[in-house]
Amino acid sequence: MEVRDYECDMQGIVNNSVYQNYLEHARHVYLKSVGIDFREFTERGINLVVVRAELDYKSPLKSGDRFMVGLNMVRESPLRFAFYQDIRRLPDMKPAVNAKITGTALNGRGRPEIPAELERLMKVVA
Repeated sequence: MEVRDYECDMQGIVNNSVYQNYLEHARHVYLKSVGIDFREFTERGINLVVVRAELDYKSPLKSGDRFMVGLNMVRESPLRFAFYQDIRRLPDMKPAVNAKITGTALNGRGRPEIPAELERLMKVVA
């Protein structure tokens, strides 16, 4: 991806809240690439939700910077999963952000329940 001018604050660096958009976009692209469709889940009464976001800012991105977002999806508990993500500037791979985004799936009754499609994607943390 590439930083756009309007994502920067008065200091000329990416506003802190914009990094969450980058992270979310990467999660959605990943899930779609492995067959998880948000619309289909919603139609089935399943809602994927973020319950916690932890971001460590390492170095700022600026307008025009190219960057990549990496992720690793891990089972954290019977009812929660986490995406360990990082944002790195290209081409030097300088770290911009490290994040842990914790989520769950809510069934039609609003109760946490991990669907089988997500179960198969996750590594279990020992």
